[in-house]
Amino acid sequence: MFNEFKKFIMRGNVVDMAVGIIIGAAFGGIVNSFVKDIIMPPIGLLLGKVDFTNLYAILKRPAEALVEHATLAQAQAAGAVTLNYGQFITMVINFIILAFAIFMVVKGMNKLQEISAKKEAAAAPAAPATKACPYCKSEIKIDAVKCPFCTSEIR
Repeated sequence: MFNEFKKFIMRGNVVDMAVGIIIGAAFGGIVNSFVKDIIMPPIGLLLGKVDFTNLYAILKRPAEALVEHATLAQAQAAGAVTLNYGQFITMVINFIILAFAIFMVVKGMNKLQEISAKKEAAAAPAAPATKACPYCKSEIKIDAVKCPFCTSEIR
């Protein structure tokens, strides 16, 4: 059983998948930071100094009094039930940026594969377009059934 597990784990696609998951998680962290720390502050500034993480609606007020302009963390700590639409907006922007980045990576990979395939096709020898007539030794088209020079039938 141990040897089977070892064979399974060492197959190329399992290792590739593990590497992809690890890199994907790290890339997701980078995109989250990019959106949270670089994209959202200017958008919030353009929209009147709005901090998207603190955009929420109170669904149920807490038993104790809550300051009118409390942050999301303060409202939740006070026991309020909140609808966190600002965080949802941030996550949608995260997703769009991540999907676009993955699209660009896949597009680049496809382009590299296309270039590689073209180089391989160019390096492969071209199929001959002519052959020699077995009777008069003249160059004739490869699909000729009769030699235009000596009129012999070609098999």
